[in-house]
Formats: sequence, structure tokens, C-alpha cells
Amino acid sequence: MIHKIIMPTPFAVGDVNAFLLKGDVLSLIDAGPKTPEAYEALKRGIQEAGYSFSDIEQVILTHHHPDHAGWIDVFDNAKVLGHTYNDVWLKRDEAFSRHHDAFYLACLIEEGVPEQYLGWVKKMKRSVELMGECALDIVLTEGDALPGHPGWTVLETPGHALSHLVFWNEEKRAMIGGDLVLATVSSNPLIEPPLDPAKGRPRSLLQYNKSLNRILDMPVDVIYPGHGDEVRNAHALIEGRLQRQRDRAMKVLAMMDNGPRTIFELTRELFPAAYEKELGLTLSETIGQTDYLVDKGLAIETRDEAGILYYAKA
Repeated sequence: MIHKIIMPTPFAVGDVNAFLLKGDVLSLIDAGPKTPEAYEALKRGIQEAGYSFSDIEQVILTHHHPDHAGWIDVFDNAKVLGHTYNDVWLKRDEAFSRHHDAFYLACLIEEGVPEQYLGWVKKMKRSVELMGECALDIVLTEGDALPGHPGWTVLETPGHALSHLVFWNEEKRAMIGGDLVLATVSSNPLIEPPLDPAKGRPRSLLQYNKSLNRILDMPVDVIYPGHGDEVRNAHALIEGRLQRQRDRAMKVLAMMDNGPRTIFELTRELFPAAYEKELGLTLSETIGQTDYLVDKGLAIETRDEAGILYYAKA
């Protein structure tokens, strides 16, 4: 049994989905944002399936973002499962907070962001007050059997989030997909601080494209996504999005015709009406394009004596 529960969010993405999965245990996959409105919708959805909060035995996270990881701590009888990266966001201890802010400040500086915008570091934590606060009970990793659900396998699919997992049932040709593949929009590959600071900035778009390409090699008939309707044409949808991704990157490459550009300069040109209001998201998008171009050998990255990165045609 897969029972969809739709909850409102305060975010531009709109409603978010959670799924009740009945197997040897009753699991809730994702738990909406921690708002009163989402709580009521979650409660109503569980009741419509014939259950109550106390019946939920596992809460399983596709990823740690606040529209998915809110009401994880209201189920008294449930264990919380997910990728290990969820833990730092759910615990939110002081050491991670310092690492988080230092990571984003270094990113903004190397992206050539002017000093008046460096206060964006604090906004990069997004809406943490809408996330639950409890540690994982069980860590899930690539290839694990989903506990209590024979036939379902855990796949690690980073890109949109470093913590991102999907759950695959080969016999049913079905996937519970989080935000990996949505029917009407492409998920933003967000820049996030790595668990190990020594590893440097993750190449989120490259991770995301790799995760999408995995799906192209799988006989998937239906994806139950984190937002919107079920996806039943995943292969064609993904191929189209990968082509549009290349087209966007070529547009950024053309911006380098007159010489090397910083990430901030490219972002300002790409998103003239949005970059000041949504600096974090727009910088992430631009970084993804330059990572793509460098990876394909079409652009080169250099760093000046002030530590600012510049991108030029190869």
C-alpha cells in the first residue's frame, strides 16, 4: 500500500507529498514542514488511511530540507531513518553551525560577491525552525533493503540535497523519489556544506545529473515524487531536462566571450530581476553551469591572489 498525503508549505514550491508505506511495518516517508497547517493535513491524511500517529512505526526521510523533515518528532512509537547527512541538520549543534557559516562565507568570497551581500550567510540556513529536532535512529545507505519493506531498496541520489535518497521496488517498477524527478519543474541542485570540510564544495549539479542518469538505466514505470503528481514518463522527462541543462550551460559559456567572469557577474547577468532577492538560489544555479562547463572541458577555472574564482572559455 502506498497512500499519498498532501500538505501545504510556506515555500514557492507549493504543496509537498508524504507517503504511507504499509509492509511488515507502517512507515511514513517524509513529514512536511513544521507548520500548524501541515500538521493538520498530515493528521487528516493518516486518519483517512485508517491510522493514527501512534500507529506509525518508522519515519523515513528522502532528504533533510524543511518541507520534508518537519514533523518527524511527533510520532512517539516511530524510529527515524535516513541518510547520515540528515543528522547534522536535525541536531543543529554549535560545531555544525560554525562549519556551515564558514563554508558559505568562503563560497561567497570566492564567487566574487560584493561585501554588502555577505550577510546572506545567515539566510543560507533556510527555514531550520520548520525542521524537526531529533537524531536518526537508523542510517540508510546505498543498496540497503528498506527495513520492514521487502522488495524496496535504498538508492543514494545526491544533487538536490547531499542527504537525498530514493526507494526502488524493481518488481513493481515503482520508485518513491523525493525531489529527484518532479513532473512539472526541475529541482534546484543546492550548494550545501560537506560533512568533511577537507573535501571542499560538492559539485551539486554534476551529482544531480549523475543521479538522473541512473534512472535512465532503470525500468521505472512510476515515480511517487515529493511534490506534484506521479511521474509516468520519467525517461523522456529526464532526457529533455538533461538537454535543457546543456542549453543553459551553453548560454553561460557565451557570456564568457569577452573574457573571464566571476560567479557573481554571471549570476547578475543570468538573473537580473531575481539575484538580489534570491541570491543563494541564483548563485547555486550559476555555479552548477560553470561546474558543468569545466567538467566538459569547455571552460577553465582560475583563482586570483584574493581567492576569487574566474571562469573563461577553454
